[in-house]
Amino acid sequence: MLVAIDGPVGAGKSTVARAVAARLGFTYLDTGAMYRCVALAAIQDEAADRKRTLDELRIDFEGDRVLLGSSDSTDAIRTPEVSQRASVVATDPAVREHLVERQRGLTQRGDWVAEGRDIGTVVRPDAELKIYLTASDEERAGRRAAQTGRSVEEELADLRERDERDRTREASPLRRADDAVEVDTTGVPFAEVVERIARLAEETRAKAVDA
Repeated sequence: MLVAIDGPVGAGKSTVARAVAARLGFTYLDTGAMYRCVALAAIQDEAADRKRTLDELRIDFEGDRVLLGSSDSTDAIRTPEVSQRASVVATDPAVREHLVERQRGLTQRGDWVAEGRDIGTVVRPDAELKIYLTASDEERAGRRAAQTGRSVEEELADLRERDERDRTREASPLRRADDAVEVDTTGVPFAEVVERIARLAEETRAKAVDA
């Protein structure tokens, strides 16, 4: 079974998806981290005056750690510089095609909670449960500011710029799948959000068994 969680930056997809996966005993896939790794690799390559192909990039997950090659890049991919570059990298059709194929391959077997921008619309439109996670601009900016140490105003400006780029890009634009359940996390306790999605997943699986 696949639970696909999509939504804009700062909606809480990563933390919610990780917690839902733990609650259900599913495997968690952070697809955004894969784009961030490509962005980090591009920044590293520019600094070293080299260029690696997508096939040469090895991206792995070990628990909560994200590895680029043999290096633990968990913290490096969360910097503002990489975040901005990842949003640009994600508009490249070649990058998206490559990573989408990787993501499809990973989630074809077993039980997964995968989060990103286009899991339910492009990567796996056949996902058994699709969630569109969102929140107000101000709340999303506040969450990002708490993570990065920047001001809410700075994060709000960046967030709106990234939202516009994500929604208008030609390759897999951000949008809610027609059959997705929208979950607005504005002012909602974290545990309540996690429990709601977990119950939806359990209900979906039960219906499939009965059918």
